[in-house]
Amino acid sequence: MNKILEVKNLKKEYKDFSLENINFQLDRGYIMGFIGPNGAGKSTTIKLIMNLIKKDAGDIKIFGMDNIKHEKEVKERIGFVYDENYFYDHVNIETMKKIIAPFYKSWDDKAFNKYLKSFDLDPKKKIKNLSKGMKMKFSLALALSHNAELIIMDEPTAGLDPVFRREILNILYDLIQDENKSVFFSTHITTDLEKIADYITFINKGKMVFSENKDEIMDKYALVKGGLDFLNEETKKYFVSIDKNSFGFEGLTTSANIIRQITKKGELIIEKPSLEDIMVYTVRG
Repeated sequence: MNKILEVKNLKKEYKDFSLENINFQLDRGYIMGFIGPNGAGKSTTIKLIMNLIKKDAGDIKIFGMDNIKHEKEVKERIGFVYDENYFYDHVNIETMKKIIAPFYKSWDDKAFNKYLKSFDLDPKKKIKNLSKGMKMKFSLALALSHNAELIIMDEPTAGLDPVFRREILNILYDLIQDENKSVFFSTHITTDLEKIADYITFINKGKMVFSENKDEIMDKYALVKGGLDFLNEETKKYFVSIDKNSFGFEGLTTSANIIRQITKKGELIIEKPSLEDIMVYTVRG
C-alpha cells in the first residue's frame, strides 16, 4: 500500500466559509507541502484529517483505512505536530513525556532520549521555560518516538528563527530517508518547502488550486517582466495575474512558450518564479 494519505472530495461548510471538493494523495517516502494564504482552509483540512472536527462529505483514508472507522489504529501511527502546543506548563519535559507515552503501544523510550539529546533538550527543564523553537522540537521528539509512519505538521516553522527552521527542515529530510515514512507539512513559509518538499498542494478560499509534483509546478510557471507597451487585451490573456508599476509590469504565466514566440528579443525578461510568486499571483488572480 503506497498511498499513506488519500483525501477525496472533502467538504466542510461553515456560516462564512466552506471547504469544497479538496482532493490530494501522498505516497510513502515523500514530503508534501500544503500551502495557501491565511484563511484558505489549511488548518480546517488538517483538523478533518485528524477527525478533530466532523466533515460534511468526502473520504479520508490513512494507511488505506477510513480515518473515522479506524481512528484509534490510525492515530497510533501518526505523529501530529502543530503550531499551538497544548502541554502542561508547570511540569518538566520528562514528566510530560510520562503523561503522553502510555497512549502509544509502540512508544520507544530509547528513541525519545536520543531525540532529546539530538535536539539539545534538557529533560528537567519546565515546559513554561522552553522557547517556541524548543517546544516545537519537543513536539517533534514526541511524534518521532512512537514509530509514527505519517508526520502531520501544522505551521511547524512559523515564528521560528532561521537557524531553528533549518534544523527542523533537516530533521524532516532525514526522516523520509526511511521510505516507509511521509510528511504532510502545512506552512505559509514557501521557501521552506522549496528546500524539502516533493509535492505541493495549494488551496485558496477553500478550493483546490493544484496538487502536483513540485518540480513540475516550477517548470509549468514563469515570471515575466517588461514594459507596459507589451500589454494589450490579447497578451493579457496569457497571464494568471499581472502587477503593474511605474517601471513596467511583472506577471505570472503558464504560457511562457507562446509569449516567447510573440515577443521581440530582449523585450521581456522571462525567469523561474518562486513558490511564493506562484501563490501570491494566483491568489490575486
